[in-house]
Amino acid sequence: SAPTSLHNVWRMVFYTPKEKPMMMEDVLKAGYGVSTTPSRLVLRSPYGMEDTYTQNVNGVQMEVFKMTTYFKREWAVTMVDTAAACPTGGLQFTDKVITWYMPRHITPLMIYNQYDLLELYMGIDGKRLDTTQMNAKGYSLSVTNSHVIISLPVGGPDGYYKSHVLDYQYHTTYSIEPMLELLWREGQSEITRYKVHYPITTPPKAEPPQVTDNTVAKSGVFDVLLGTFLHDVELMNITFSSGVMTVAEANARGINVQQHGLPNGSRTFSIQVPFSDPVVLKSHINQEFTTYTLPLIFGLIILPEYTPFPHPALVETTLQDITLPTIVGTCDDEHFLVIVTYGNQGKNFHIYVGTQNISAELYTDYGVQENSTHFTMTVPFLANEIVFELAQQSLVRGRLDLTLWEPINSWHLNNFSLACEFPLTMTGICFSNGTITALAVKVESAAQIVPSQLSLTDPSCKPKFSNSRFAYFSFAASSCGTTRTVCRKFLLNEHLFELLTLCICLTVSCYYLLNDTQTLTFFTKPGRNEPFAELGVGELQVGMRLAKDPSYNSFYMEEDYPITQYLQQPLYFEVELVQSPDPQIELVLENCWATVNDGVSVMSWDLIVNGCENLDDRYQTTFHPVGLEDRVPYPPHLKRFEIKMFTFVKDDTVLRDQIFVHCEAVICDINQTDTICKRRCPSQQGNIKRGMNQISFIH
Repeated sequence: SAPTSLHNVWRMVFYTPKEKPMMMEDVLKAGYGVSTTPSRLVLRSPYGMEDTYTQNVNGVQMEVFKMTTYFKREWAVTMVDTAAACPTGGLQFTDKVITWYMPRHITPLMIYNQYDLLELYMGIDGKRLDTTQMNAKGYSLSVTNSHVIISLPVGGPDGYYKSHVLDYQYHTTYSIEPMLELLWREGQSEITRYKVHYPITTPPKAEPPQVTDNTVAKSGVFDVLLGTFLHDVELMNITFSSGVMTVAEANARGINVQQHGLPNGSRTFSIQVPFSDPVVLKSHINQEFTTYTLPLIFGLIILPEYTPFPHPALVETTLQDITLPTIVGTCDDEHFLVIVTYGNQGKNFHIYVGTQNISAELYTDYGVQENSTHFTMTVPFLANEIVFELAQQSLVRGRLDLTLWEPINSWHLNNFSLACEFPLTMTGICFSNGTITALAVKVESAAQIVPSQLSLTDPSCKPKFSNSRFAYFSFAASSCGTTRTVCRKFLLNEHLFELLTLCICLTVSCYYLLNDTQTLTFFTKPGRNEPFAELGVGELQVGMRLAKDPSYNSFYMEEDYPITQYLQQPLYFEVELVQSPDPQIELVLENCWATVNDGVSVMSWDLIVNGCENLDDRYQTTFHPVGLEDRVPYPPHLKRFEIKMFTFVKDDTVLRDQIFVHCEAVICDINQTDTICKRRCPSQQGNIKRGMNQISFIH
């Protein structure tokens, strides 16, 4: 057998760099590899073994594996010296270039200082590259007196990127395995061929994922983009304010989660969440703006190791999307009439009249009615919550103060005041029997007055009735310190209201005729048995309302307006003489017309002209007869008519304004033959499209 076969190995001496002899059996146990061929001895050692050592070779750290193997056969001993040196340093990194410095003179492998470098090659993954290939890929190979230098671009085509997690933060590295091959000769010795494969990985580079908020507030959807990641990153789940959801679970409930691939192989992730989803937190920064907040934690992993790492994100936007409640009001002779229209937050407020929160008891007193959109109430002007601003001889001006209070955020949503004048006799009423009555009213500007403490000139003459706002006096004209003055033919009685603690004085005066003569006329002849009416002046009330169908049994209420109706659909109107029991009179519609506002308008169209249909209208008004029924004791007191819904067109533009209908009515004696009351209408003379000058109408 050959003298270098394994069973001829006697012992091996390792240089660390001190000598360390070991028997063959111990070498194998230590993890080294030893094999032979008829012409070669092959030794293998992992990096970092106990019997290797590190040497600085011209500024480059190299790990050296050096030994002598003794072969023994019969009386002869053969020694074979072997050495290997592999670089573990010599690298410099920038963001764009990897530079590898390799010693030109590898001293652990050489005996002599003088040598000739015969050949030099570089390659990737064990394959040589020629100059053209190197230039095409951005590689360079150069030689100095001391080093062989290889430059490699970071991100070159022969390497690859990898994702990592360090301290729960996302990092990336770039790896490539260049090869360097040297051929040299020392003196007259044999040629040495040195080849090294050097796997290089750049230091981990922090690549914090960027959260891009692409949300458009008016769209009502959060739109968030997360990236950029390498191809080995997957999104597994997302933690919302309500808990953790997988991507599939999020998509199933209407949250849109998507992965997007980029041309360079990297990827991003997007998520779209509606503002209305419960995972979105909502807060109101004031009465009109809502802040929507979306806290997220993206649960990501790196394949194939399944290394998890989270990335938090917080996006928020503010939107002016709150419609505040509105208040409108008017007055009749005895009440304040108020309508509160809710905003888009519903009834999320308390209603205060003055300083009083409307309770269940006040609901009844104020005739409160409410639905899902409106709140109406009728407040008597003598209610305790009404403030009197002014009191005159025959009227009082009262003010209703209304506040809408949102208790959660302590916001005043609306402050409303309405002041109206109401008939009320304030000064004295003088009766012919010598009795005088007077009413004193406490107004806002005299808040310090206590009505019960008022008195007449005689301090013992106190009010017959008083409360926090009124004092009512009733006394004889000759009592309570009355002063009397004769002025020509009149007797003047004056009384003084006093509140001495505040130096407040009010005077009430009555004039009586000293002498007067009254004439009484009478007839001895018996009068007629039948009563007769004198001519006089009065008021009759006429109202118009809109029925829901041709039965005229159900009508729209005031809070239902404005009413929305489709074109050419019928509208049923009823005009009624209200609260008149006289069966001898009849209500006659003289003229009815439509406008685009609640007053005089340039744009109008006649519906009824001189008591008849407008013959110029293609869709003529239809009159409906009125019969005797429970609700209608006097049919002549009602008139009913029907029109088709239309809208105005101006300059070929359809107007979307509200349409208002107006009517003029005449009250007639049914026994008279006046031409107005007994008018006969002509027959239809053709159809003409609604239109006038620059204004037209569309059904």
